[in-house]
Amino acid sequence: MADLILHWHRRDLRITDNIALYSARRKSSKVVGVFCLDPGILRREDVAPARATYMIESLRELQESYLQAGSQLLIFQGLPTEVLPAIAVGLGAKAVVWNKDVEPYSRDRDRTVAAALREAGIEVETFWDQLLHAPKEIMTGAGQAYTVYTPFWRNWNAQPKAQPVEPLQNVEGLNDAEQQIAETVGAIALPTAHDLGFGWDNELPLHPGAQAAQECLEQFCDRALNEYREQRDFPAIAGTSRLSAALKFGTIGIRTVWATSRAVYEEARSDETRANVQVWHQELAWREFYQHVMYFFPELAEGAYRLPLKTFPWEGNPDHFQAWCDGMTGYPIVDAAMRQMNEIGWMHNRCRMIVASFLTKDLILDFRLGEKYFMQKLMDWDLSANNGGWQWSASSGMDPKPLRIFNPASQAQKFDADAEYIRQWLPELRSLDTAMLVTGMIPQRDRDRCNYPAAIVDHKIQQARFKVLYQNQKVLS
Repeated sequence: MADLILHWHRRDLRITDNIALYSARRKSSKVVGVFCLDPGILRREDVAPARATYMIESLRELQESYLQAGSQLLIFQGLPTEVLPAIAVGLGAKAVVWNKDVEPYSRDRDRTVAAALREAGIEVETFWDQLLHAPKEIMTGAGQAYTVYTPFWRNWNAQPKAQPVEPLQNVEGLNDAEQQIAETVGAIALPTAHDLGFGWDNELPLHPGAQAAQECLEQFCDRALNEYREQRDFPAIAGTSRLSAALKFGTIGIRTVWATSRAVYEEARSDETRANVQVWHQELAWREFYQHVMYFFPELAEGAYRLPLKTFPWEGNPDHFQAWCDGMTGYPIVDAAMRQMNEIGWMHNRCRMIVASFLTKDLILDFRLGEKYFMQKLMDWDLSANNGGWQWSASSGMDPKPLRIFNPASQAQKFDADAEYIRQWLPELRSLDTAMLVTGMIPQRDRDRCNYPAAIVDHKIQQARFKVLYQNQKVLS
């Protein structure tokens, strides 16, 4: 009889190109998946309904994938530190395997789970799966972690990348007696997102599950990737991959993503196409850079990295913050972006930078307020990427040129020149002239007629105020 190995799924909701699952199958023909609905995560106030919905529906597909491979995915609801040892002991598992994470909560939890399993005499094996290069693989010449992206990118890009691993197949699952034990220990039917208290009835920007993620990758590599450098910054154009949620939850393997896009690079007939692919590869490297720095500097999850911003005198105007959240600041490009996120649980990356700069540099509000609001809304929210992006925008992160301020009007004129994006998400303004929409210079009578608010702050004045505050902090630091 084959030894039972349990694979604990977390951010790898797939059976293809999954390193821990592949390793488990090489050691045994009896491999069973486990997923734990962790109240330590799901009961937080910053869980987005769209994100919970994507996760649950991806798990539903994952259960079906296990059945097709010959096994099961067991669902539990409870603290993993209690659930994993209980199910492993109850079923007499030889080992429990999982893929590592960089986030502070996950690392603390995993250490506790591993200690409990080993104390019970159960083997533990962990792997790096969600990154092309694990932390400590990409280090400076002095053996230190990188804190600047560009040299990280050069080193990262020069290293060979692993190929995708084989999918799980031809395995056996639990017999009837073992299934009864699992249910006794607490295995449940997969609940809906609504069952868990997360109501989301809108369509998601990316359909959940591994199959949809693979199709999305192939479509992107067939079309948009060839013009990625030119089109990625225009929110009215479908010029990005839209794979962020798939990468966050691991419904697609990063090695598969790299191999598919690399094939486009190798088969390209022009330098222009190769340049477009490389720009997207630089974005993948940004994702890994932010995960590496979260691993080495976990304090980033709590606040500013840069010293002048640790005690920055952020203002606390709750009305301004609420207007920003609701997409009612009076700045069309900012409001369009916020309403996009509120409605579909996703926002174009260029617009994420615009609204983050507006919150921190125009409203002079603490970046952690915006970071948390993004957590509460985004389907693809990821601690490392979200924190990295917000700290970059707030001038508090790892940026050699930290003082960046986006002018909403110039951003709109450059990246939404025809106001297509603004009109899509601000339907009350569709009848207004394009020049009004992209400059934000809308006469009060037109604002009144469209029931659209006056600008809550003056960008030029607020930009100057922020610069003074920032320079004062540098002196004090």
